[in-house]
Amino acid sequence: MSLLIKRLTKRLIEPLNRAVNKILSPLFLLLIRFYQLTLSQFIGQQCRFAPTCSHYTAEAIRIHGALKGAYLGVTRISKCHPWHEGGVDLVPPVDQER
Repeated sequence: MSLLIKRLTKRLIEPLNRAVNKILSPLFLLLIRFYQLTLSQFIGQQCRFAPTCSHYTAEAIRIHGALKGAYLGVTRISKCHPWHEGGVDLVPPVDQER
């Protein structure tokens, strides 16, 4: 049964995932770039991380795809509060789980 599930996953879910990434990745990256050019200019340098959260999220989307990249970005943004020390936080490689 496990082999059947793996084959179905490969045939059905992976093409769907590629299609979703093809559509959503450029859209997410465009929204991030819009934020960087507009809103972040008004907010100022407030990010406690390096790279900034918007750069981190854009890189995560490029490396991991739209869904996982957005998840990593939201996780990173959720750490942005006074009780988190911040610091250098790089996007994990593709083969490494967070």
